[in-house]
Amino acid sequence: MTMAEGKALGFVEVQGYSVALAVMDKACKTADVHILGIDANNPPENMQTSIPLMIQVKFSGTVSHVQTALEAAREEALTYLREDQVITKCITSGSPGIASLLSKGKVAVR
Repeated sequence: MTMAEGKALGFVEVQGYSVALAVMDKACKTADVHILGIDANNPPENMQTSIPLMIQVKFSGTVSHVQTALEAAREEALTYLREDQVITKCITSGSPGIASLLSKGKVAVR
């Protein structure tokens, strides 16, 4: 997988798989973005969390579409989670070195 010219990367990290599904649905319905990968990790056992599963969704699109999708995804996530349980990040111009990492994860995207 390579990063296309003019494409941005968006990342949303939330607690819980069902919240991640709601976030992906909202992001994809709001803007023209493509899901690149989904990853899951369990926080350390000594970490106090209400839902012991963190999900990161990675997607791409134009800068404006990724930013719009991130705003919608964050708003959707906040209907279920606290502010400190939602992380979003936009990389407006991804380095070619990270392209091979985008599709890696515990959940396959087909």
